[in-house]
Amino acid sequence: MRNEFTAVIEQDGDWYIAYSPEIPGANGQGRSCEECLQSLASAIELILQDRREDGLRGVPEGAVRAVVKVG
Repeated sequence: MRNEFTAVIEQDGDWYIAYSPEIPGANGQGRSCEECLQSLASAIELILQDRREDGLRGVPEGAVRAVVKVG
């Protein structure tokens, strides 16, 4: 599955910083735009993985789980 998110990138001295408005708390940084985007992608992946695990903790044992594809 492919997910796409907005990356807002700003330069701060020798560093690039980025965040994604769709994923609160997701931030990246790097010495180049490419490095910064890779850092942001890793942060987004970790946040989404954590949210999925957290959300599934309360699922009742007998509940049916299915996959929903968007886009």
